[in-house]
Amino acid sequence: MEQTVIINFPGGIISPGGLYNILVAAAKVRLRYVRFGLRQQLLIDLESYNLETFTEDLDELGIDYEVDTHHFPNIISSYPAEEIFIRNTWLTEGVYKDIFDAINFRPSVKVNICDNNQSFTPMLTGNINWVASSQSAHYWHLIIRFPKTNVVYEWNQLCYTNNIASLTQKIEAIINANPDAFIDNEKAKGEKLFAALDVSGFIIKPAENPVSLSAFNLPYYEGLNRYNNKYWLGIYRRDELFSVDFLKKICLLCLETKLGQLCCTSWKTIIIKGIDEQDKQSWNALLEEFEVNMRHAANELNFQVEDHCVEGLELKNYLVKHLSVNDTRTFGICFGIKTRKKSEVFSSILIRKRHLLNFLGIKLFAVYDILCAKNFNPNERTGFVFSKGNPKSLLPEQLRRAVLKFYQTRLEVKSEQLVSQTGSNQSVPKEIEFLYQCRDCFTVYSEDLGDMTQGITAGTKFDDLPANFCCSLCENEKAKFLKVEKTALQVL
Repeated sequence: MEQTVIINFPGGIISPGGLYNILVAAAKVRLRYVRFGLRQQLLIDLESYNLETFTEDLDELGIDYEVDTHHFPNIISSYPAEEIFIRNTWLTEGVYKDIFDAINFRPSVKVNICDNNQSFTPMLTGNINWVASSQSAHYWHLIIRFPKTNVVYEWNQLCYTNNIASLTQKIEAIINANPDAFIDNEKAKGEKLFAALDVSGFIIKPAENPVSLSAFNLPYYEGLNRYNNKYWLGIYRRDELFSVDFLKKICLLCLETKLGQLCCTSWKTIIIKGIDEQDKQSWNALLEEFEVNMRHAANELNFQVEDHCVEGLELKNYLVKHLSVNDTRTFGICFGIKTRKKSEVFSSILIRKRHLLNFLGIKLFAVYDILCAKNFNPNERTGFVFSKGNPKSLLPEQLRRAVLKFYQTRLEVKSEQLVSQTGSNQSVPKEIEFLYQCRDCFTVYSEDLGDMTQGITAGTKFDDLPANFCCSLCENEKAKFLKVEKTALQVL
């Protein structure tokens, strides 16, 4: 039997020397590959008969770990993106590390510590989510997502950096002491939680505005790239497997070139920051030695799959293939694949597997639902069901339509923003041309062209269409058409 050893790296920060010692222990039991998880931890799969030998070495090294359990989920952070994807912020490397050093206990709930001006690390997948204030340096917003629920509550106070560790411990204690009220309870109340919290002795102040969550914009996170007169290297593996020998050489090269850390990310990748110009060739040589490929397509990098999920990876490859064949644009979208209940996947568009028949543990007739986050922002917890009960054969086309819906929604949001900026009472310039688009299949009706398939002559105004007019493709009623600027649809 195979078992999984889980080793947390708080904030995603890894010591090359510490990782090297773990990999040496893994090599002793003849492990060839390890993986990284969604919560920036190391996952090591090994046969049961090797477990005792391996864990004895970890004990000797003084390394905390779990086996096949998640009682102590890792603290994740946006630190891996600091300086390379996140700039012009008060949240520096030193601030992150001060917080991690202060959390001298192992949280039993999920804790996220993130800059607000980024979308590289999920901000709200934790139970206790600290989001750096964009207006007050060294102050943090706090958003609670109660364990095993989608109930979200934002505290109306800001907390000072030095108090994050203590408040996290107090809030965790209240949640764990009242499981019926706060765990797996869709009626959990944030007001009740914070009424039980004693904040005397803490530096807090009222939040003038709710936290502002960044729109999702995933940066290209692999390859050898230049920044601030140095380089950073991002490494992605399609099968999520990292060679033990490869990682050992990465650790040794870090130590040789005086790099004191590397990072693992929420995208199951690793990042090495601070590479000097004179060491660039050594890193290229290491990639060549292990034949590590770079520059994968963005529509592949934008997927999130559950940890240790072969089925999810196979479905991802299947969908990526169809997206590529159809040359579907996916910029700005994060796709998630979920095959298990209560699992946490960061996504703008979620593909969720379920079975039509589930009786006495017998699961038959797998189908897939496509769900979309509110405004397609993966940090939002609520959204809508785009399509239900799809067999696998229809899933690629339905996913393509969901992508089109994403871009249509983005155009609508931009149009609303333009109206609010210019004033809703201003008259629309006559030179602006409009089309009418079906909100489900995106078929366009042009007043200039009419619709000859339904006997509607050119020049017929949309308002003058008969009441029984419907979409020529999906037969949606007239009320399901949206008025859109012709230039926004890029129609000639």
